Parts: sequence; C-alpha cells; structure tokens
Amino acid sequence: MSALTSFYDAHLTIAGHPITWREILGNAFGFASAVGGLRRRVWAWPVGIVGNVLLFTVFIAATFDAQAQQPLFGQAGRQVFFIVTSVYGWYRWQEVKRAHGGGDAPAIDPRWATARERAAYLVAAAAGVLVCQWVFSVVGAGWPAPRWYYWCDAWIFVGSMLATYAMARGWNDFWLAWIGVDLVGVPLLWHSSYYPSAILYVFYGALCVAGFVTWWRATSDEAEPTLREKVPA
Repeated sequence: MSALTSFYDAHLTIAGHPITWREILGNAFGFASAVGGLRRRVWAWPVGIVGNVLLFTVFIAATFDAQAQQPLFGQAGRQVFFIVTSVYGWYRWQEVKRAHGGGDAPAIDPRWATARERAAYLVAAAAGVLVCQWVFSVVGAGWPAPRWYYWCDAWIFVGSMLATYAMARGWNDFWLAWIGVDLVGVPLLWHSSYYPSAILYVFYGALCVAGFVTWWRATSDEAEPTLREKVPA
C-alpha cells in the first residue's frame, strides 16, 4: 500500500507547478491508444483503459481535496464511461477481426454513420449537453466557476462519449467528434491548470486530423472494389 501511495503522490514540479506522474502517464497511455485507433488495432482499447484509470484519479482528486486544482466533473465522469465503452469496443473489434479471419489486418472496416444514425446521435448529444451542464453546475455549486465553465465541461463529456461509441462502431464520424472536443478541451484544461493534458490535447488534435484522413481513405479504398463489382462488364 505504501508503494501505491507513493505513486499516487509522486509528481514533478515545473515552473513552480506540481504535475503528478499519474497525469503524465495517463495521457501517455491515452496517446498510445489514439495511435492504435488510427491503425485500427485491437490493443488500442486495453491500453486506453489503463490511461482512463490513471486520469480518473487525477480529475476526481479535487472532489475530495480542498487544496487540489479546480475540479472537472465532466473530465472525471467521462473516464468511467471510457472504461465501460472500451470494454465494448475491445469485444466488438475482436469479434469483427475474428469474422475477417484474424491475422495482422486492421480490426475493423471504417464507414460513415448512416443518415439515421447521425440524426440519432446529434439529437442525443444536444440533449446530453443540456442536461449535463445543469447537473455539473449543481454538483459543483460550491466552486466559484462561471456558467460557461459547466457548458464547456458538458460539451467535452458528451462529445467524448459520442466519439468513443462511434469509434467502437467503426464510424469515421468519431474523428470529427474528437476534433470538436479538442477545440473546447484544450483551452478549458489550460484554464484549469491541467497543463500536461492541455498540451497533449494539442497533439491529439493533430492526430485526429491525420486519423480522419487515414480512415476516410481506407473507406474509399475498401468501397472501390465493391463498386467495380456492381458495374456490368
């Protein structure tokens, strides 16, 4: 237990600001998971779970420690959802890969969400942001945070849930959802003094753009043979 406590408390001090190793390692695992997602590898899911557990301890700490940084209830809550959804994604990608015969090929064939699927998740996302910003404002009523803070935290929370689910389904849309999360998440994390996470999210943004292009090209490449088969000789 003493070793676990030592790891929990271990930190670096940069420019007078303490940064826990849990935040650094959690983000490192998260970035590695994103790379695995870009390459459509099953191992992306368990690696991401490790990062989610570490980051949950970082963001939830402020709930119990009055001297801790400003809390991010959405950031903490989404780590729990990430773990649950990652188990689903891990299972689904393994099943799809088995159906494709295994081997070293990518685990899943990317595609765009259908019009019906897209309409459903956009409506759910709008409702989720509306509800979550209210819930977060009530839970964090004792903290002197402006109202926009809770709207941003809700946007990140709901957008992250949507992106993770869409990734598990193999939709190209999930990269766009992550880009939307990063556009709000980077300034909010910096404002809240979670500097390693904010800096890493800048790299996440660049990775999301690259991932989107990669999956989009893979969708086109895998669709072309099917189209050629439908064209009469």
